[in-house]
Amino acid sequence: MRRAAATNSSYHRTLPKRIVQALVLASAVGCLFGCGVQGTPHPPRLERPAKITNLAAVQIGQSLEVRFTLPKETTDGERLTKPLEVDILRAVVPQGSGISHLPAPEVWTHLIREEWLPYAQGENVSYSVHLTEREFHGWQGQTLVVAISTLTRGLRHRAIESEPSNFVDVPIFDVSEPVVNVKCVVTEKAVEVQIPAPQRTISGAPVRDLAGYRIYRSSTGQAGNFEAVGDTVSSPYRDGQFEFGQTYYYQVRALFGKPGHLAMSDGSQIMKVPVRDIFPPAPPQGLQSIYSAGAVELVWTANTEADMAGYNVYRLDNETARRVNKDLLRTPIFRDTTAAPGKTLTYYVTAVDLSGNESKASAKEEVETK
Repeated sequence: MRRAAATNSSYHRTLPKRIVQALVLASAVGCLFGCGVQGTPHPPRLERPAKITNLAAVQIGQSLEVRFTLPKETTDGERLTKPLEVDILRAVVPQGSGISHLPAPEVWTHLIREEWLPYAQGENVSYSVHLTEREFHGWQGQTLVVAISTLTRGLRHRAIESEPSNFVDVPIFDVSEPVVNVKCVVTEKAVEVQIPAPQRTISGAPVRDLAGYRIYRSSTGQAGNFEAVGDTVSSPYRDGQFEFGQTYYYQVRALFGKPGHLAMSDGSQIMKVPVRDIFPPAPPQGLQSIYSAGAVELVWTANTEADMAGYNVYRLDNETARRVNKDLLRTPIFRDTTAAPGKTLTYYVTAVDLSGNESKASAKEEVETK
C-alpha cells in the first residue's frame, strides 16, 4: 500500500503545473453548481396596465353601455400576465359645461375578471351599467362623464392601477319606452320598416325631442348579433341591402339628443322577416310576328330584370290559351312550326323570373298563316 501511495505521489509531482491548476478550477466549478448556489434575487415585476384610449359610451333606456378594448401590455411595453380588474369611473356635471370643470371622478362600478369576462369578445368589452331610479331621475338634464381604469394586484394584494382612459360625456335623457307595433313589409326593392312614433317616456311623460330611429338587423336573431343598418328621422325606413330567399330579423330604437350625443330607447320587439320573391317581371314589350316557310316567327324586346329566367309563348285556339313552347325560352325569339295554315292566329308572351314568378301577358299579336 505504501508503495502504491508513493508511486501516486510521485506521479502528481511530475504533472505540469498548468494542468494541475486547470483540474483544481474545474473541481471548484463543479462543486459550485453541485451545491445549488443561487444568483442575486430580483423583486417581482410590477404590471401597471397601459391606458385605455378608445372608450365609447351611450345611454340605452335606463342603462349606460360602455365599450372599450382591454390593454394587453403594461406601461413599460411588457405583456400583461396577471388578471385584470376594471373600474368604471363617473362624475356628474351640468349640461353644457363639458369636462373642463370636471370634479374628481369616483369609482361607480368595480368588476373583477369573472364579472367582465362574459361581456368580452377577445379584448373588446361591451358592458351595461343599470342606473338606479334615483340616479336616472336625478341625472336627467345633466351630463354623466365616464372613464375606465384597469388594475392588477401586486404584493399583499396591493392595487396597481392604470391611468384613467379618455373621458366621455353622456347627457342623460328621459328617453321613450320601447317602440311598439313595428311592421316589416317586403317590397321588390326593399324591406320597408314601418315605425309608429312612441308616445310616453320611461318616466311616463309625453315624448319630446324625438330625433329619429336607428334600425338594427341580424341574420340569426340572437342577442349580440344585431348590427345597425341605418338611421331615419321618420317612418318608414327602407333597407335595400337584402337577398331574396333569406330570413332577416329587425329591431328598432328611438333616438334622442343630437349627433355625437345621442341617447336611445330600449329595443323594440324583434321582427322575423322571411324575404321571398313573389314579384313577377314586367310583361314583355314589342312583340312582332311574321308567317314564313310554313311557320310563325315571333320576336320581342328582351326584359332587363336581373333575375330573368326566360319566356313562355301562348297561342289562342278558340279563345283558349295554350303554351306552344315545350321548354322555357332563354332568348326573345320563337318559331311556331305547329301553326295551321289558312288561319288568323293570336299570340302573346310572358316573362318568368328565377323564382318562378310569371308576368302578365304582353300585348297580343295577330298573324295570318297563308
